[in-house]
Amino acid sequence: MTSTAELIELSERRSAHNYHPLPVVIREAQGAWVVDVEGRRYLDCLSGYSSLNFGHGNAKIIEAAREQLDRLTLTSRAFFHDRFAAFAAGLADLTGKDMVLPMNTGAEAVETAIKVARKWGYQVKGVARDQANIVVMEDNFHGRTTTIVSFSTDPDARDDYGPYTPGFRIVKYGSAEAVREAVDADTVAVMVEPIQGEAGVLVPPDGYLRQIREICTENNVLMIADEIQSGLGRTGETFACEHEGVVPDVYVLGKALGGGVVPVSAIAADQDVLGVIRPGQHGSTFGGNPLACAVACAVIEILRTGEYQARARELGGVLHERLRGLVGRSGVVAVRGRGLWAGIDIDPSIATGREVSEALMARGVLAKDTHGSTIRLAPPIVVSEEDLLWAVDQLAEAVGELAG
Repeated sequence: MTSTAELIELSERRSAHNYHPLPVVIREAQGAWVVDVEGRRYLDCLSGYSSLNFGHGNAKIIEAAREQLDRLTLTSRAFFHDRFAAFAAGLADLTGKDMVLPMNTGAEAVETAIKVARKWGYQVKGVARDQANIVVMEDNFHGRTTTIVSFSTDPDARDDYGPYTPGFRIVKYGSAEAVREAVDADTVAVMVEPIQGEAGVLVPPDGYLRQIREICTENNVLMIADEIQSGLGRTGETFACEHEGVVPDVYVLGKALGGGVVPVSAIAADQDVLGVIRPGQHGSTFGGNPLACAVACAVIEILRTGEYQARARELGGVLHERLRGLVGRSGVVAVRGRGLWAGIDIDPSIATGREVSEALMARGVLAKDTHGSTIRLAPPIVVSEEDLLWAVDQLAEAVGELAG
């Protein structure tokens, strides 16, 4: 058997270093647990950045994928296929929108939302050609295409990829007044993450999303909610916007929509918005393919039961209560989050986030740092309460050991 060290060395030698993985090589997984090539078990507290909300090897999702693999995997959108209607109707119903536009990755869905908003601005709102602007937030993470990194404030994501795409106004996250001041007659959309995941699971002030909704409605501007990480059960609701009773004009979805099996993304909006797209104006060879639709239909059926949303609410309460008990001791400075999603700030004088992640890995917990000394926890929603509390205990002990 090839060893962990050998596999890591070969991977690092023959692939670009655009990631800095923890030194673990995973071979198999089930539920909330993964197993490495040497047989060691780890509790997955990252869930593929929320792609695995429903757990590794979810029986309903895997069954749907296997059944579809035997029949049809790809037609391209040049033809209809027998799974497309169910997917489109199901996702439209789940979001409460008239229609959807499927893509593959989250970044593609964000790009799609940007293009649709601009076209809507020119064809419906009447903005002068090439004058449209979109208001976005500091510390956002919407993907890594050249257009998206043009409005990133993260140097790692943005630096040395210019020249940058114009047409974006960056304002402070959490400040509705900053949004209001940035909107003008040429603004076609405000794009916001209901919770900023990559920034450290930042939850905005209560009422922030409602105020953005009001600003957009008053100014005939589209509210675009990037629910790629926050949506589909992670926070205890189907969509994180629901915590404030807000319905955006455009949902941007991905990650968990593919059930951890295949990349599936989409935007959802009403006819007066998505109706601006005509044949040949936007597309994707693999977007809405039969395999993706079969998997996404299984995900939609799972979400319709409300079981996972309720479980994320219940276990999220347990998680955050235990995490709050760590603040001020064990080197934990602050905790944030909602549902089964948490950001934990560690005293930087004790350890970096990378060092804490490595210490957790040694204890059988896989998590990932973001921005300095912040750790994210986002276990699959199928995690047991016992395992969840065990993971928090491992965090407390790991940080305590690093603190000496």
